[in-house]
Amino acid sequence: MQPQQQLLGQKGFGDVVVGAQSQAPEPGLVLIPGGEKEHRDVPLLPQLARLFGVTTDELLGNTGHPETTLLPKEERKPIKDMILRVIVNSKAGDKVRVNLPMTLVQVGLQMGMQMPQVTGGSAAEAMKSIDIEQIFKLVEQGVIGKLVEVESADGDTVEVFVE
Repeated sequence: MQPQQQLLGQKGFGDVVVGAQSQAPEPGLVLIPGGEKEHRDVPLLPQLARLFGVTTDELLGNTGHPETTLLPKEERKPIKDMILRVIVNSKAGDKVRVNLPMTLVQVGLQMGMQMPQVTGGSAAEAMKSIDIEQIFKLVEQGVIGKLVEVESADGDTVEVFVE
């Protein structure tokens, strides 16, 4: 038995097998022990996503970053559980990925630190204009997802996410 199936059994999903990993004749079918077939995979997706601690988009293979969202106070994660992600892609093929825990960003701001800088090209200019303190204030107010997206005329991109 695969680890996923064991975990599903432990969480109360029984021996449900999702069509993509089974011998189901059609995509989207769920085979239930005893040979019954049901189109139950769509209602199961949110439950499976919660079980594995991912979004339904991630469960379906969409690894794109979330759009910007304002969460109500009761749904917000503590700052200590959040990550600041900065992605820089230059037209020349250079890639920069910065992943920082928000608590480290908070301490850095208290110490007077600035956003890490990238040298050369228009991506460097875009990075200089990002106000990390304003980003932190947005996060404290419940804004998460893609907070900054810059695409320069010469094809360099800078994206800032908080997840």
